[in-house]
Amino acid sequence: MTEQMTLRGTLKGHSGWVTQIATTPQFPDMILSASRGNRGTTTRRFVGHTKDVLSVAFSADNRQIVSGSRDKTIKLWNTLGVCKYTIQDEGHTEWVSCVRFSPNSSNPIIVSCGWDKLVKVWNLANCKLKTNHIGHTGFLNTVTVSPDGSLCASGGKDGQAMLWDLNEGKHLYTLDGGDTINALCFSPNRYWLCAATGPSIKIWDLEGKIIVDELRQEVISTSSKAEPPQCTSLAWSADGQTLFAGYTDNLIRVWQVTIGTR
Repeated sequence: MTEQMTLRGTLKGHSGWVTQIATTPQFPDMILSASRGNRGTTTRRFVGHTKDVLSVAFSADNRQIVSGSRDKTIKLWNTLGVCKYTIQDEGHTEWVSCVRFSPNSSNPIIVSCGWDKLVKVWNLANCKLKTNHIGHTGFLNTVTVSPDGSLCASGGKDGQAMLWDLNEGKHLYTLDGGDTINALCFSPNRYWLCAATGPSIKIWDLEGKIIVDELRQEVISTSSKAEPPQCTSLAWSADGQTLFAGYTDNLIRVWQVTIGTR
């Protein structure tokens, strides 16, 4: 008996690519999703970046927000929209594509990645650079931190998911995604890493460094030349039983962990 993923359905409503999905344990029956569509009402504006903002994230206590931009800077904000700090010293030399807080309060850090092929770890107390993680050969799209804050994973153009030890500041190992990695996320309760690689989602068991499952959506098309939609965003439910995946066909596909007999 093995655990596998089963497609449960799709969520429709977006008018553009689904670029980000978020879940919260406080409201387990709800998700928040964002897309390239232009609907929505502004409740607060965070003004400061001089070019497109590519990534934002909340701290674990929901009191701080970090943002990364095409202006090559990282900004730290309070929830009122006041910029408390701009990270530029030893910063990224190209677009900052993804920023994340560590959930580990005993090691308060921010992790960022960019189109300069670097993963950077920042000390949240003084916003100074702690570690440069070097190894990728192409631009980076995504970085994610494990639930206990001990690991981070990064991915992008080179199709490699690189795992880094945040306590020791070193490279651990690399998993081959086989295609550009658009998004990564750790399971909240299994030793799994999920990667959105082109049109598919790969799920690795990090203990054995093996692929547990590869998720592909069924595409019904009149043209055999039609490109399958790309997976652009991922998020697990807080209980680790449901995986939400956003795509370039404007849909969110919902997968559930089931017990199989493969």
